[in-house]
Amino acid sequence: MSATEEPQKLYAARDPVFPKDVSGTFRTLKWIILIVTLGIYYVTPWIRWDRGPSLPDQAVLLDMAHRRFFFFWIEIWPHEFYFVAGLLIMAGLGLFLFTSALGRVWCGYACPQTVWTDLFFAVERWIEGDRNARLRLWNAKWDGRKVRLRVMKYMVWLAIAVATGGAWVFYFADAPTLLVDLVTLRAHFVAYTTIGILTATTFVLGGFMREQVCIYMCPWPRIQAAMMDEHTITVAYRDWRGEPRGRGRDRHEGAGAAALGDCIDCHACVNVCPVGIDIRDGQQLECITCALCIDACDDIMAKIGKKRGLIDYLALTDEENERASGATGHGGVSIWTHIFRPRTILYTGLWLAVGLVLLVLLFIRSELDVTVAPIRNPQFVTLSNGDIRNIYDLRLRNMAHDDATFHISLTSEADLEVRLEGTDLLTIDIPADTMTLQRVYVTAGAGTAAARDDRTEFRFWVENLRTTARTHQDTTFIGRGIQ
Repeated sequence: MSATEEPQKLYAARDPVFPKDVSGTFRTLKWIILIVTLGIYYVTPWIRWDRGPSLPDQAVLLDMAHRRFFFFWIEIWPHEFYFVAGLLIMAGLGLFLFTSALGRVWCGYACPQTVWTDLFFAVERWIEGDRNARLRLWNAKWDGRKVRLRVMKYMVWLAIAVATGGAWVFYFADAPTLLVDLVTLRAHFVAYTTIGILTATTFVLGGFMREQVCIYMCPWPRIQAAMMDEHTITVAYRDWRGEPRGRGRDRHEGAGAAALGDCIDCHACVNVCPVGIDIRDGQQLECITCALCIDACDDIMAKIGKKRGLIDYLALTDEENERASGATGHGGVSIWTHIFRPRTILYTGLWLAVGLVLLVLLFIRSELDVTVAPIRNPQFVTLSNGDIRNIYDLRLRNMAHDDATFHISLTSEADLEVRLEGTDLLTIDIPADTMTLQRVYVTAGAGTAAARDDRTEFRFWVENLRTTARTHQDTTFIGRGIQ
């Protein structure tokens, strides 16, 4: 490096991206998805669902205090976490499926970062104007008008961010009650802290970092390559149709005008891109396949009398097919040929299999459950008459919406006796939708095999006397032989 050369910077600051407003099929689809997803997020905590006097009437509630998850008519208990795990697996498989079929379609339409950034862009356009007006304002010197517009924009952004954080905490407590507590400053400190953190992250990520999150922070662009192949449909530019480019004067003057492609180099596709890339440069990691460039290009093609689809959803194999056959629209190949192929069929089969298993488990699950925890300190107790006693804690769950009486018994090849602590009966009353911890004593006579042996297998049985539903759990009796 010579003395006059400046050292190369590792990071080059760049101006924010100011995408131009556009109308079209995909922009309309994005608006619909934005309205539906935000509507679900903000409205869901306020939906009521009557579950009776002993249960909360909020349709969707993550009741952390009682370790319960309510989703309309479904109630998930802590020991049923496999339902949540199954849903997460389905979400992952669904993401793999959509990515293998349509590229980063999740990123372009339904990702929370995309949805809230789109909303913030809409606010920015409403207050500061479309792309050219926002660029002029960005480059203008600070004056009263610029300060006023910026303050207005930031205030609306902040209101959206506060509503976002506030809506999140409503999923964890009764929404109307929590709202009153928040307004009257009686809510728990954790609620205010959560709202503050989510408000700050929404304001910064949606308002300022925008495409930086998609390009630098999100890991999915780096992972998606493993999900995609040459048949994956994604947003692409038909360079074999658009090149060489030429502007208006070039198309009417000069000997090479007839050889120009359909692209008039108007930069409409660049101006509407929310991540600030030029799709004509080929497939890029930054592209979120939102398809706004398709709407912009189709509009230009219509104005100059050219066929739509210069920028379109394409697969890599379409270029070869279209060049060879001259046909457009995926090279004459049906779009379903791209979508239904071994990889997507495998993902779909796995997704359906997990969903079917979850449905079966949901419909066959019992309304009573028992968990047995042996007390092994000490491992056993020798009574005055020589009998051997083991102690167990039974965690009994009445998951029905009615009070129930449970009968406890055991079965074993050995001669064992069971007794409940605090009562001479073998029954226990458990209120509706409640978990009860019951201590149980199991005794083996002094001369029995169970008392002499080190371990004896047996089974606890629990029966709902009203519905006759039964469940069981196996455990072990420890005798003197363990010594």
